[in-house]
Amino acid sequence: MNDKNDIYIPSLGGKDFLSVLTLSCLGLFVLMIFFLLYSNVSYIISKGFTFADFMRIMSSPDTVSGMKLSAITSFCTLVLVVLTSVPVGYALSRFRFKGYAFFNMIIDVPLVLPPVVVGLSLLAFFGSNTLGEFIREILRRFDISLSSVLGIIMCQYLLSVSYCIRASKTAFDSVDRNLEFVAMTLGCSRWQVFRKVTMPLSLNGVISGSVMAWARAVGVFGPVMVFVGTSSRVQIMPTQIWVELSIGNIEKAFAISFVMVLMAGIALTIVHYLAPRK
Repeated sequence: MNDKNDIYIPSLGGKDFLSVLTLSCLGLFVLMIFFLLYSNVSYIISKGFTFADFMRIMSSPDTVSGMKLSAITSFCTLVLVVLTSVPVGYALSRFRFKGYAFFNMIIDVPLVLPPVVVGLSLLAFFGSNTLGEFIREILRRFDISLSSVLGIIMCQYLLSVSYCIRASKTAFDSVDRNLEFVAMTLGCSRWQVFRKVTMPLSLNGVISGSVMAWARAVGVFGPVMVFVGTSSRVQIMPTQIWVELSIGNIEKAFAISFVMVLMAGIALTIVHYLAPRK
């Protein structure tokens, strides 16, 4: 008897309608993405753009500054995302309480909101809300501006945290609850069960969600444009692409976008390696 977790994979030589339809759709979609990526490379090659030109752009001070700022802000965002997602994902997975459906729905709001709305919401919160104005005044006393690294991290966090929360909840849901019950009958506290049983078994899923959240944070553009702006001192890679396009520097915009595509590809490879079939 086959294991219940085994997945039946039909032969590619099948002639039934469903196989032909689904595999054709798969092939067409992959071709579409491939040609989009290929078009980027072929365009800059047709313009006489060489590898030496690419390295010159990547080593220029403003490009290096944008890459460093993207790395710093996305790493800080990742830390905040993980610190939020693990407890929130665990709470949604293990507990049921009044208002559960409402809280569960709110988690998904950043996933469906147009990104620019997040930037507008931050402007409204810190511009016309009493609590927001109070926070802004405290930050001003410490000479901290919202149009800075802090503002970028806020935008990245709000747009990426839901990905990791959902992945964490799914990872915790996949853990056999019987293992947790057995550990508690052997004298472990709920915290010890979480630390020694639940978290190790769901670690790959949490890491996968964290990587996805990080990749999303690196590509945040709309909210940063609205809330932070495009000042040269706060330019990250997505805003650099926009600035270079606006002044007609197509080659530089394509070079930076190629790096972002490469980073996204690496992130997705890690996710699929850590969480196969999930």
